[in-house]
Amino acid sequence: MIDHAALENTEFAAFIDLYRAAPDEVRVAHAVGVHELAGTTGLTSRGVEPAAVFRRAVGLGLIHAATEIELEDVLAYMKARTTSYVVPVAPHSQPAALSTWLERRGFRRGYAWMKFRRACTGAPRASSDLEVRVVGRELGSAFGRVVAEGFGLPQSVVPWIGALPGRPNWVCVMAFSGADAVAAGAVYLSGTHAWLGLGTTLPSHRRLGAQAALLARRLDQAAARGAKVAVTETGERLPDKPSGSYRNILRAGFEEMYLRQNFMSPST
Repeated sequence: MIDHAALENTEFAAFIDLYRAAPDEVRVAHAVGVHELAGTTGLTSRGVEPAAVFRRAVGLGLIHAATEIELEDVLAYMKARTTSYVVPVAPHSQPAALSTWLERRGFRRGYAWMKFRRACTGAPRASSDLEVRVVGRELGSAFGRVVAEGFGLPQSVVPWIGALPGRPNWVCVMAFSGADAVAAGAVYLSGTHAWLGLGTTLPSHRRLGAQAALLARRLDQAAARGAKVAVTETGERLPDKPSGSYRNILRAGFEEMYLRQNFMSPST
């Protein structure tokens, strides 16, 4: 039986830990905050986009069916700290009226994300001339730089992302062209589940098989550490949206599970 809540909560646990890993200078500069609210966690920051990643209330309706009072508390917390944010709602979030409650409060459906899963074992072999290896704290700055540049994030978040290599429950991998770090990705381990994320390649080295190789290495690393199920996500396929990440995930043997709606606050 598929544990649908775990597919969501593994991703959210990774982001909650990412927020807790923020160095003090990043926490202050970007107003990075983490707050627990009755089964929901408010993740807030300033000056980092998109809101669907960096300003969201995660876990609502997954541990237990949310009430409208709980929803109001969550929305009040987020509104007091940011002008725009997202509330993710999966098909199995409870109650079924949750989407309606949000829409009545002026929230609109944004760009939905497809959730994927596969077994950690049996990762497909990927061919690339790039060297892929697990990295530790000594390459934290390089990891943070590649992720920031690959996703177009401000350079001020490099120390934040760079705090992940060597951190408990994280496995960070990078691809190198000679001595140059050109691609990166991470695994977060949570019990029998592993979340694969932060996968990106510098524009100069795309279409060289880096992400396929990084996906395979991360699956191997997750399996070696006892994880059974790998989860990841990317934006849904739409005619006007690039789908390179989507294709890479499918080629790595992941199965499409469901679309998760990202409800955007009225000010976005």
